[in-house]
Amino acid sequence: MPHVSRSASQPELTALFSDVQQHFLNVIVPLWQGPGWNAELALPYEALDAEHQPLPLPLPPQRYRAMACARQLYLFASLIGQVAGAEERAAALFRSLQRHFHDAEHGGWFYSIDPHGAPLDQRKDLYTHAFILFACAHYWDKVREPLVESVLKAALEVIGLRFATGDGLYDASLDRDWSSLNSGPLQNPLMHLAEAFLATLSVREDNAVERALVELCTAMQKRFIDPQHGVLMEKPLGAVDNWFEPGHQFEWYFLLESSALLRGSKLHASLERAFAFTEQLGVDQQSGAVRAMLDLGPDGGSRDATQRIWAQAEYLRALTLRPDSEAQVLRQLQALQQGSLHESGWFECRDESGQVSRRDMPSTTPYHLATCYRGLVDYLR
Repeated sequence: MPHVSRSASQPELTALFSDVQQHFLNVIVPLWQGPGWNAELALPYEALDAEHQPLPLPLPPQRYRAMACARQLYLFASLIGQVAGAEERAAALFRSLQRHFHDAEHGGWFYSIDPHGAPLDQRKDLYTHAFILFACAHYWDKVREPLVESVLKAALEVIGLRFATGDGLYDASLDRDWSSLNSGPLQNPLMHLAEAFLATLSVREDNAVERALVELCTAMQKRFIDPQHGVLMEKPLGAVDNWFEPGHQFEWYFLLESSALLRGSKLHASLERAFAFTEQLGVDQQSGAVRAMLDLGPDGGSRDATQRIWAQAEYLRALTLRPDSEAQVLRQLQALQQGSLHESGWFECRDESGQVSRRDMPSTTPYHLATCYRGLVDYLR
């Protein structure tokens, strides 16, 4: 891990982080133990409104996604031993993942179910499968139950057998029976697959996963990195209507920089080189807000200046691995606390002018906060 300086401001940073962490444990996590939990289906609602009511109001819930279930499984697995009831909630989420979303006929996991628990969108997408692998790796590390390890192995098998395209990359989406939907590879699912591979390697030795991860990053460098600026595009190079997202840049940077296996790779070198460029274009220097989408065309500029809490969290986490970054880490943690957190939860989005544009709180967002805060714990340690 790179040298990170410490200064007289660390007590202030430590105190601020303590406040933010208590907000997470005392305000955010209980939302998903209480009002955000559908006890009948044993699943989290997709989102809560500002008054902690399930959305979308006034309509009843429309769907439940396997990905949201998996992110919440990671959340509560990470809190085992810290939060009362976390182990029981993680166990319930793991059971629900298998009961509601597993496709007994074709293998893999459905994208979503309807409010009554029947399969809804039955396609198989890499994003969902990556999060199932990621969550099961973390959960297995905590409980070491054979059934959890068997699901982890099944996820690895189906990803390698069904999604892999043979060149180090993976299709983003396939039909229920694994037939092609011509989706091709997309950046975001591939990033979360890299994250899931890293999580797997953190809990067990696996030469095949290590090889797949290196091949994935090699292919990302070849197919997704803009050669001029070193940024990762959202679609493969040459695709029509392409763009890049600063939040994903920072997320990739953290994954690569924190891994002894990937640090020093060509992909890591590209993200290292592009870091300052991404900050310059993608981060508001006054507020510290991270812009959602940017163009790299001849005109350049912002395609979507929405400020999302997950991108703020990923930028903050990335800064914990930058040298001599303590002042920036403190500034960004202050920006996260002041701009995104409030006494009854968080603001998901602000618009370009800084006005709150989404007041709902999705069940998927605590995953980003949990991984960010874990990075801060390591940084302060």
